[in-house]
Amino acid sequence: MKVVSLFSGLGGLDKGFMDTGYDIIWANDFDRFAVQTYRANFGDHIVPGDINEISLEDIPDCDVLIGGFPCQPFSMMGQQRGFEDTRGTLFFRIAEIISDKIEKGKKPKAVILENVRSLTTHRNGETYREIHRVLQDVLGYKVFKDILNSADFGVPQTRNRTYIVCFDNQAADYLFPEAQKLQKTLQDLLEHDVDSKYYLSDRILPTILSNGTGGYQAKSEIDLKIARPLCATMAKMHRACQDNYVTQNGRIRRLTPRECARLQGFEDSFVIPVSDCQAYKQFGNAVTVNVSRAVAESVKDTLKELGEWID
Repeated sequence: MKVVSLFSGLGGLDKGFMDTGYDIIWANDFDRFAVQTYRANFGDHIVPGDINEISLEDIPDCDVLIGGFPCQPFSMMGQQRGFEDTRGTLFFRIAEIISDKIEKGKKPKAVILENVRSLTTHRNGETYREIHRVLQDVLGYKVFKDILNSADFGVPQTRNRTYIVCFDNQAADYLFPEAQKLQKTLQDLLEHDVDSKYYLSDRILPTILSNGTGGYQAKSEIDLKIARPLCATMAKMHRACQDNYVTQNGRIRRLTPRECARLQGFEDSFVIPVSDCQAYKQFGNAVTVNVSRAVAESVKDTLKELGEWID
């Protein structure tokens, strides 16, 4: 099945589909450093640039369209302006791309979108209802939605994300993949002989381990068995109530980029060609490969049942 990937980042969503037998023929991301990482691992089929400025004619036809569209407008960490934020309108660019394919008689058989958990509750559900309406009533898809946690798919990270799976065939009876019992802890993924730069100084420790000040108070814990959600701003080293810290060799340190890669389901063969700062940002924004793979497999099963899977 030929796949077009939008907002690809470093390729977490793409890799899950590649691992399951899909053919990613074209991908796009705005971040040049993410494109650098993607190319180092998956090839030159990713096109850098703003998707709003790429001509519809330059986006190839596909059987499946996937995309983890930007979550900032809907995240609990942001101001939650939704479609009032220009980044929120990127969903409508997805709809525009699909509409163009429909007009040309090349409608994708399936569409898989990923976003933050709070997408479904933003503005009392109004934002998601509009997304659902466009996908179902305007574009003609049968729409399924669920929230999947990375910790339910073999990765010791609490990371709840909304997945929207759409089929052109109205006869589709889709079931999201079932949760699995977690067999690993964060400690199982730690590196050894870590560079001293990742260890916290005595000066910064009190700040990192504090429970917050003023109007923001939260319990700071380290050495968690299941990691907190990785975030795009990890390079700034937030307090331990938000970021992950571990004890090793009697000292406290932050996670390394490789450990962040492991927490997103990437093998150690995955190349990290960028600075630590960029790597933290990319892994914090990434789709967990294990979850992507499970979704890709379940979509494949449904397409086979419908007689629409193409090897």
